[in-house]
Amino acid sequence: MSARFPHLQTNADLRDAVRALCAKFPPEYWEQRDGAHEFPEEFFRAFADAGFMGVLVPEEYGGDGGQLADMCAILEEIAYSGAAMNGCSTVHIPMLSLAAISAFGTEAQKREVLPAIAGGQQYVTFGVTEPDAGTQTTKIRTSAREASSGQYLINGGKVWNSGALRGDKIMVLTRTSTPGREENQSLGLTLFLTDLRADTIKIQPISKIARNAVASAEVFFEDHPVSEDDIVGEKGRGFYHLLHSLNSERLMLASESLGMGRWALDAATTYAKERVVFDRQIGKNQAVAHPLADSFLKLVSAANVLYDGAAQYAEKGAGEVGTMANAAKYLASEAAFECADRAMQTFGGYSFAREYHIGRFFLESRLMRIAPVNNQMVLNYIAERELGLPRSY
Repeated sequence: MSARFPHLQTNADLRDAVRALCAKFPPEYWEQRDGAHEFPEEFFRAFADAGFMGVLVPEEYGGDGGQLADMCAILEEIAYSGAAMNGCSTVHIPMLSLAAISAFGTEAQKREVLPAIAGGQQYVTFGVTEPDAGTQTTKIRTSAREASSGQYLINGGKVWNSGALRGDKIMVLTRTSTPGREENQSLGLTLFLTDLRADTIKIQPISKIARNAVASAEVFFEDHPVSEDDIVGEKGRGFYHLLHSLNSERLMLASESLGMGRWALDAATTYAKERVVFDRQIGKNQAVAHPLADSFLKLVSAANVLYDGAAQYAEKGAGEVGTMANAAKYLASEAAFECADRAMQTFGGYSFAREYHIGRFFLESRLMRIAPVNNQMVLNYIAERELGLPRSY
């Protein structure tokens, strides 16, 4: 580590353990998996066997009962190892449903799903986004129609479902009723936890420009049967249950951005020390040095917001950290992409050589400014909630 970040002193033993595991999967491993569009099963199994999949699972359900800050530290180190988003997505996808299931799931759901997630036996994906809804979640069209007493049929489609090809179950947001025009449009949405492997579900992978070791897919439901026992939380209150998962997701994604930014900054600074042009290290040039120094400060700032947000998540709960979760996601993703872009500029033409992995980090860090919520929507949220400005959408 060429750059010294104060926050790395926290969770030091946990970070060391993750670094030791990730050292077995160098950047070349991820380059190969990305190029071949192959799920990194070896990494996933090693990660689960080491017990890391259970960090956020309560102890009574076979996990470690850890805090979100622990998982953020783990994901940050995975990203920093050279795995970037391919590595992080491999293991964080099942984590995205954990908050909602742990808080609102039935006892039967918790006992079935949580130990299986902790042990790596069950891969749960997260189905919210739709082609015509996007960020406007209340406009989803996937419906769960009551076919008989306590029995429902799901019809519709989800898009950008990461991990569906590898998944065993899906926590899917559906509309079970439609509020009137003057009513709260967030009502009437219901979460179901159901099997992905069914004749009534079709999965179509999406061809992408990056992060190809973990496929993204469209998922289509055609009279897919579920029951009241599959509802996570309260019928019609799924949007509010979802917030538990969304805020934790934004903090975890911020940690992954932070790790990618650190990797790109280290790669650029190392190269700037070694590369000699006009008989001097290029790092002596302020046009090279100042952008990298600026990126270091932005990463330090993002780290402070991220881990402060994770601490507030533990203290106040998932529903009370919207501002910090959004702020961490925004600051970390912007800083990470800028780090990768500056690494591209520092490496010059060599940044386009795949052996240096700079381009992979550039593309994957660019994704983080869009997902899981684009940064313009984060600014909308802050403008309205923190500055009291009128809603713009």
